[in-house]
Amino acid sequence: MTNKTARQPKRRVFYGYYLVAVAFLFMVLFSGCGVFAFSLFVRPLDVSLGWGRGQVMAGFTLFYLMVGLASPVVGRFVDRYGARPVMPVGGVLMGLGFVIVSQMDTLYLFYFGYTVVGIGASAMGLVPCSAVISNWFKRKRGTAVGLMAGGIGAGGVVMAPFVGYMLSHFDWRAAYLAMGVLIIAVTVPLSLCVIRTRPSEKGLYPDGDSAPPVGSDDPTGEGGDKSGFTLKQAMKSRAFWLIAVALAFSNFANMSTLQSSAPFLEDIGFPTAVAASAVGVIGLGSGTGKILFGWLCDRIQAHHACAIGIALQLSAVLLLLFTVHADSPTALIWAYALLLGLGIGAWLPTLSMLSSTNFGLLFYGAVFGALNLAQSMGTATGPLFSGLVHDAVGSYMGSFIAAAFLLAVAIPAILMVKKPVRPMREP
Repeated sequence: MTNKTARQPKRRVFYGYYLVAVAFLFMVLFSGCGVFAFSLFVRPLDVSLGWGRGQVMAGFTLFYLMVGLASPVVGRFVDRYGARPVMPVGGVLMGLGFVIVSQMDTLYLFYFGYTVVGIGASAMGLVPCSAVISNWFKRKRGTAVGLMAGGIGAGGVVMAPFVGYMLSHFDWRAAYLAMGVLIIAVTVPLSLCVIRTRPSEKGLYPDGDSAPPVGSDDPTGEGGDKSGFTLKQAMKSRAFWLIAVALAFSNFANMSTLQSSAPFLEDIGFPTAVAASAVGVIGLGSGTGKILFGWLCDRIQAHHACAIGIALQLSAVLLLLFTVHADSPTALIWAYALLLGLGIGAWLPTLSMLSSTNFGLLFYGAVFGALNLAQSMGTATGPLFSGLVHDAVGSYMGSFIAAAFLLAVAIPAILMVKKPVRPMREP
């Protein structure tokens, strides 16, 4: 017995988990530098360059608009060529964009820099990372995507304090430059050395199995069923548009609220350190929420999990509306930050699962990219709306009320999603 045991090879860690770790790190950089850190630059740019908050928020709109517009194109490239040649190019572009912003002193260069950041972020972020993880896992796909997506929340936890430190001890130019260098230094070598789009590239099968998934018509083990909806077929279904509307509305609402959090708290008398800490708590909640909702998607239907996440966001916004008149606003702020973070955590794992379970994996990159465009439109325009509202009336309260309304509409929209009839396999 002892000899037989000794001759058995040691079980190695499934390579897919290394990919989860790398994708997690890429999500930290994507969200921490691109999303969570942005609001911390609003007041420094206002003070240094005299720009209005609406003008500054237009930079975020351009950033996430380019993330969305580039997503379908990136998805097609990933479907055709794999993620490995796409992601290092994205990392270089995103880092270069921040280097440009660090040297600018005019609005048009600020906007140009964030346009480059957005294109690069799309090519190294959501679409290629989710495609890789979806290919490498089938039974545990929700959990794996949730672990990967946890990097988005971790980005707030890590990068918000880092950027706050750079702003306090140096200036906004040094903070932007540091982010640009960090992104390039991390993404390029890891993309080239670690990323593999499909298990077959390593002679493996999804989930680390020793044979293809039961019932799969894909003997190569490249990620499960090799049938699915083309983007054109998916866009003809009711489910596609319900998902698109629900994610666009909810991300408009949560991102307009998130990006207004730091300046709103500073406006009502809280110091910058507290505002940055609240953004960090949102990031912590988001990271926890993404893991939680990824796990949940393996146990309940993805559209039900998504509805729960949107309901948490709605609860958070309602709490924020009461902070100005509350006797103990500090407690409400931390409750708001944690609930908003947990709720925001739902969107990526549920969107990934909604894409793969409703439309298949064969054209996952293109379909996910198109749905990501819809949510990106909401994410891009929400902060601009809140900035313009503030510039017009001197308060963010109107934008918070609009956010609550859109979240209330998004909940029934996502609950109406039903899996469309599977199309015939294309020749």
